[in-house]
Amino acid sequence: MQHALSLMTFIPLVGALIIPFLPKEKPNWARWVALAATLPPLFIAFKIFALFDRSAASFQFVEGPYSWIPAFHIQYYMGIDGISVSMVLLTALISTICIIASWGIQKSVRGYFALFLLLDAGMMGVFCALDWFLFYVFWEVMLLPMYFLIGIWGGPRREYAAIKFFLYTLLGSVLMLLVMIAFYFYSDGNSFNLVTLANQAGHLGPLTHPNFRLVCWLGLFICFAVKIPAFPFHTWLPDAHVEAPTAISVILAGVLLKMGIYGILRINYTLLPEATVYFAQMMAVIGVINIIYGALCAMAQTDFKKLIAYSSISHMGFCLLGMSSFTPEGINGAVLQMFNHGTITAQLFLLVGVVYDRAHHRDLNKFGGLATTQPQYAVMTAIAFFAAMGLPGLSGFISEALSFLGGFKVWRFYTILSASGVVLTAGYMLWTFQKVFLGPVNEKYKGMPDISGREMLTLVPLVILVVVLGVYPKPALDLVGASLSALSQGMQSYLPSSWVAGL
Repeated sequence: MQHALSLMTFIPLVGALIIPFLPKEKPNWARWVALAATLPPLFIAFKIFALFDRSAASFQFVEGPYSWIPAFHIQYYMGIDGISVSMVLLTALISTICIIASWGIQKSVRGYFALFLLLDAGMMGVFCALDWFLFYVFWEVMLLPMYFLIGIWGGPRREYAAIKFFLYTLLGSVLMLLVMIAFYFYSDGNSFNLVTLANQAGHLGPLTHPNFRLVCWLGLFICFAVKIPAFPFHTWLPDAHVEAPTAISVILAGVLLKMGIYGILRINYTLLPEATVYFAQMMAVIGVINIIYGALCAMAQTDFKKLIAYSSISHMGFCLLGMSSFTPEGINGAVLQMFNHGTITAQLFLLVGVVYDRAHHRDLNKFGGLATTQPQYAVMTAIAFFAAMGLPGLSGFISEALSFLGGFKVWRFYTILSASGVVLTAGYMLWTFQKVFLGPVNEKYKGMPDISGREMLTLVPLVILVVVLGVYPKPALDLVGASLSALSQGMQSYLPSSWVAGL
């Protein structure tokens, strides 16, 4: 399939360029153009899913490398493997769903949808870029639209949340830029090509010094940890989620958070493998802190959206725990958790948006008995809550179980400790369900309408994925398996013999 990845990346960008020229008095035109710009990438994603060679660990659908800025060896180089393919599919799906979920936006409609499509292009580019400079450009492209989408269309404290998000992410970006420059100057041939840079023999000068490599690893890790977000770089996330409009919260939790884990796997693991092994225990500890701290914070919330935001912090900890084990189970679990959490948390934020649109608040203490007045909404929420709790038969269970399986081989104490997060998650999810849906009906919301057809359209595809992958996860595991097994084997060659013997 020719230029599939470029089409997926740049069709939304074309839509973003068209929308500002549409008549202001025809806001629906902007909505339909935005939807039309996200549907082709979604169809291409289905085709990629069908054509992707499950037995190959190498990059597929490769475009380039083509010379872009020859004087500095900067290339246009795109490709996907098992680490990125699930994220490409997820981005295409969630972006289309978010456009439909944004249909009710009334303020500066053209600006909103143009910025959203620009964000979509940036996200897709990050997962497809194989040139570090190109990766960095797409990484930065995401920053501005997200800043404006929160800062203009957000809640009462939107300016504070947008600036906080911007500064945190920019700090990480600067650190990545410095490390990227170091790799450019201290690599054979002065290249940004991530495939070439993965060859350790091509590293020169300070890049051959262990301490310098550890510093580089830490710089990259902080950049990606901000995005995950990993403790203690997580404080921007609850503010951003609470203030962002519903669809932006969905894209933030469903796709953007995954870029942190993806960046560590794509760059830290492949370019600095021995430093990754050195810091593996630190990653595992941060993963455990994320799981427990995020769950405890979620338990203390009375704001529905803030509760889901902290649950995201908790669930991303499973990725760190699994991937730090370097076992096939752990790394498979981490990547599968990225995809599954993307679908589950997208449902959760969409569901929060449903009740907020009607009640105009998210205070859990002010609801009650909604299962009586909104039975369809209650059923959809129950499925999403059970999936987030990791109930067997739903997709969250498989990825968390694999992360635990991998983690237990290497980090037994940390894995046992992190299992408490499962209990805490069940606690705050069930407590929330009870407060919102059970008990006597709040008189104020007796006439509240149930979930609408458009809202159901955004939720049903996600529910189908959660159920299908929970019962039969083989399609997802086969999709990522070959590349992740190769990554796991590659990392194990850097492990101490005592560590390998225990696997």
